[in-house]
Amino acid sequence: MIYPFWDVPFGYGILMAVIAVLHVFVSHFAIGGGLYLVVTERRAVKAGDTATLEFLQKLSKFFVLVTLVFGALSGVGIWFIIGLLNPSATEALIHNFVWGWAIEWTFFVVEIAAAIIYYYTWKRLASREHMIVGWIYFIAAWLSLVVINGIVAFMLTPGKWLQTGNFWDGFFNPTYWPSLVLRTGVCVMLAGLYALLVAARYETSDFKKRIVRYSVLWGVIGFIIALVIANPWYFSIILATIFAKQQPFMSTPVYAAAVEHFLGFAIIASLVLAWLIARRWNTVLAIILMALGLAWFGAFEMFRESIRKPYVVTGYIYGNGAQVAKAAQYQKDGLLSQFQYKTGDDGADLFRHACRTCHTWTGYKPLKPAFDGTDKAFIAGIIRSAHLLKGNMPPFLGTPAEADKIASYLDAHIDHTPITNGAKAYQVRCGKCHVLGTTTDKSKTFIGLDADNLGNLLDALPDLSKDMPAYTGSAAERAALIAYLQELGKQVKP
Repeated sequence: MIYPFWDVPFGYGILMAVIAVLHVFVSHFAIGGGLYLVVTERRAVKAGDTATLEFLQKLSKFFVLVTLVFGALSGVGIWFIIGLLNPSATEALIHNFVWGWAIEWTFFVVEIAAAIIYYYTWKRLASREHMIVGWIYFIAAWLSLVVINGIVAFMLTPGKWLQTGNFWDGFFNPTYWPSLVLRTGVCVMLAGLYALLVAARYETSDFKKRIVRYSVLWGVIGFIIALVIANPWYFSIILATIFAKQQPFMSTPVYAAAVEHFLGFAIIASLVLAWLIARRWNTVLAIILMALGLAWFGAFEMFRESIRKPYVVTGYIYGNGAQVAKAAQYQKDGLLSQFQYKTGDDGADLFRHACRTCHTWTGYKPLKPAFDGTDKAFIAGIIRSAHLLKGNMPPFLGTPAEADKIASYLDAHIDHTPITNGAKAYQVRCGKCHVLGTTTDKSKTFIGLDADNLGNLLDALPDLSKDMPAYTGSAAERAALIAYLQELGKQVKP
């Protein structure tokens, strides 16, 4: 909150996902591809297989262009974008892991230098020396993953670090080892997928059949390591340490996990197909397989990012940059006192720092449709009770007066046309907390209640819970909502 706010019209989550997922998809290939090149070169040299060596030379050109150009540039892009989106969290990661980053960057420099030398010394270095360069590349690249994995896993499961502040407690956190094994398996799997893309351009031949099937084996082995061995291990720790404590209606990580598993089976089915039609494996099928791999990785990252909500570093800093340890200070002194850069519009500044990191106005996770038809008092009540809403939102850490200022800012931008549809009224007024079909569904309480009783219930909402905003809907909305609640009561089995 001590930094200026970067306000752009699109969703931060989408922007980060596009850059990060593409970078990670390439960077994991940078590791697995290095292993594929050097292991396959050793086999080819030992067998005197010149056709495979020529294939590897073509693959290494593709490898260098993708990993060193796109991979390096997108890596810089990630640092640029996280510094803009959440400078407080970026600062925390740098301060706590400064030596970890320094070590990783050293490995990265070695990795880049070795990759360039490896590519440009085909037929210039003796086979033994050329393979030594390849092994130096792979080892440096994998050790880079070893370091980065500790920092990335820390953001999800900081473990004992929250109590000790010790570097090693944060680095070797609860999900470090399963995450490292999973990502190593992904590296091997992607090496096979990228090799299949290059092999697809070859004319039908016995060599193409051989190299396609060989690359399929890399994909299958990586799949087994990542999805069969590491994934259940990783998920078991997540379920025990995070998900079990979160609200049961967090639909995003559940959806992402389901998509991840579905795409995993689609990948293995595609690899089987590649094995069966190795001679006729073509570029279109290879691109489809690559797209499945990218989508699978995207689903995994979506799960990992969404399960962490409402934090950017679990238990330490919220997604909007507010530090958990300073919650009492924020609530006492107000959020505005923490802002070093202000525009003069307190409501807008509070909205940007407290809400805008996750919500847009009409795009990604939009607020306008969530509040259209309501009023300032209702919006203020929802803001004060943000921690109870579906989706694991952080608590509002400002003062009641600041909640009113945000409410005034939002109220000035919404459509005040009264809601006349009962289902819509429930969605806007009630569904933010009481999601139908979940443990927060209160439909059973409506069984047998007539319109007058339901009306009295709406009037007594603040008395039922201090966190529930008073009902402030119009007469038409009230009638529609009561009718809808009666219908819900009739549909529920006692």
